[in-house]
Amino acid sequence: MTKSAKSTQEIKSDVALVIDHAEDLLKQAAATTGEHAAELQRRGMNLLRQAAEKAQDLQDAVVERSKAAAQATDDYVHDHPWKAIGMAAAVGLAVGLLINRGR
Repeated sequence: MTKSAKSTQEIKSDVALVIDHAEDLLKQAAATTGEHAAELQRRGMNLLRQAAEKAQDLQDAVVERSKAAAQATDDYVHDHPWKAIGMAAAVGLAVGLLINRGR
């Protein structure tokens, strides 16, 4: 597994864990009254805020990887334009044959 894929998985599991803890705290707060309930609610809201931050980190990682893939594709097409044209033509021909075959 690549470093970025691993970090993405770690972020996903962190978000899920934080959300689970926040849900537990908010359920406890609903069953409790007084100052203890208010404290549980505050902790739950802090956990939800952390989950939102980790979700933003995940989104940032996905955007970063997408940009890197787009740049790599752009570089390949500029370095090998005829191969790229040939691949695009082959894909277009295959899609055309599949569409025509379905009629």
